[in-house]
Amino acid sequence: MNPKSPVVVWRTALALATLFLTVTLPGYAKTHTVALGKPQAVTFPAGPKEDKPEKMTVRALYVDDKLKEYTTGETHDITDRLFVVRRAFRVNDRLPEEKAPRWLWQRGGWLQVDRVSAHISALNLPEFDGFYSVAVWYRDYAAYCGTAADGEKLYAVVAQLGSRKPLLRRVLGDPDFSGQPDTACEDDPTWQRHPPRVTFTDPKGQKLTFTVRGKSADLVDDNEE
Repeated sequence: MNPKSPVVVWRTALALATLFLTVTLPGYAKTHTVALGKPQAVTFPAGPKEDKPEKMTVRALYVDDKLKEYTTGETHDITDRLFVVRRAFRVNDRLPEEKAPRWLWQRGGWLQVDRVSAHISALNLPEFDGFYSVAVWYRDYAAYCGTAADGEKLYAVVAQLGSRKPLLRRVLGDPDFSGQPDTACEDDPTWQRHPPRVTFTDPKGQKLTFTVRGKSADLVDDNEE
């Protein structure tokens, strides 16, 4: 067939147009599948000497059937597109003189997952302690008791997705590092709506309630309704 014939020219133009549409139109963008695998029971070290294993359930996080991360705990939907979940991972506890790896499960920070783009990103939650802290989510806010880098202070923290600085960072007292997980707070923070409020319990058992307003959180006055 003559390469300059109208039929060949038409077919070439059609192929180029199809390629252009495939590359440029959003409707032709590749779709991704994000899924969590079956729960798996494991243990992680606890106690002052890490000699008291605690139970933990982990689930693999897959993107297009490829393993990306391990997770633990329940997911929290931020929107119908975004959700957050806590990361789990294994660390090699092998000493230099030992030959074989010694894998230990650990709990990490939080991940943000986009169901559409399949993008996974690590969240920066200030003062969040992977062993002692428990994050309680409401909308795109995370409330938790965090610890200072030197371990000398315990903080009530409210962080919001997309904000570099926490909305709330208030000293609660001195932390009690007993070697038991999830014990940074006396009780887990509790949320209420209309208006959004969160209540923390300090080490002495006193409850402190804060109202979340815009980009800040203010302590509720005893006479405030």
